[in-house]
Amino acid sequence: MADIALRYAQAFADVVATTELNREQVRQQLEDFAGSLAGSRELRELLENPSIDQATKVKVLDAVGGRIGFGRQVRNFLAVLTAHDRMEMLGDVLDQYNAIADRQAGISEAEIISAHPLTNEDKALLEQKAGALAGGKVRASYKQDASLLGGAIIRIGSTLYDGSVKAQLTQLKQKLVNA
Repeated sequence: MADIALRYAQAFADVVATTELNREQVRQQLEDFAGSLAGSRELRELLENPSIDQATKVKVLDAVGGRIGFGRQVRNFLAVLTAHDRMEMLGDVLDQYNAIADRQAGISEAEIISAHPLTNEDKALLEQKAGALAGGKVRASYKQDASLLGGAIIRIGSTLYDGSVKAQLTQLKQKLVNA
């Protein structure tokens, strides 16, 4: 299933890139539709039901699109998913599309773990530092772990940058043991 979702996501990302659509607007339109789909059992059942004809599904997509305000390419992409009975994969396709769009835009995913809640200023500073480490922009997610005692850990892909007090104490302990 992941391979199929990746193929749809890659094809749509190529359309977005070649038609020079705004990636963030497209992402938001897809997420808005996914939210509507998740929030409406009737909409899900209608669009995922293979016995309902494609013309009816497209009319429903157009009605929802008019309410949400998604563009022609987004509407056509969703119509392709319904035509191929893949609407139940929209969440996976959206995750894959977001990863591809971020890669194309030079944006890396960063996970920032801190011991205490961060202010907006702290977040901006850590995102700036993470961007410098990644060599570009980052899209950060945040977690808290009180066991760090202080400082932060930044994970970009499989690389971990540990600036926590806990790690510094562990290093100090190791130096004292080896001395």
